[in-house]
Amino acid sequence: MQLDPRLLHLSPLDNVVVAREGLEAKAVLILDGRAFTLAGAVQRGHKIACRVIAPGEKIMKYGAPIGSAIRPIAPGEHVHLHNIKSDYTATHIIGSPATEAE
Repeated sequence: MQLDPRLLHLSPLDNVVVAREGLEAKAVLILDGRAFTLAGAVQRGHKIACRVIAPGEKIMKYGAPIGSAIRPIAPGEHVHLHNIKSDYTATHIIGSPATEAE
């Protein structure tokens, strides 16, 4: 993948890249040899789609799923709470009584 130096691609399995620095709205990024213009600002450390992500599709970061898209996400779009949901399932709740198995 040809990648803008302001971005970090953590795993070849990932469908997002990470901003290495704060990026302003209208910044032009190169993802996989194609230019994309950011619709809005993206903070350092935040995710940006590196390809089309369909609703319900897993968001992959570090080569592992971190959530699911709740709407279509375009390449170059900020990926955050407004367009993904967590797939985390709590196995323990702080303050809950311990069971014998624990």
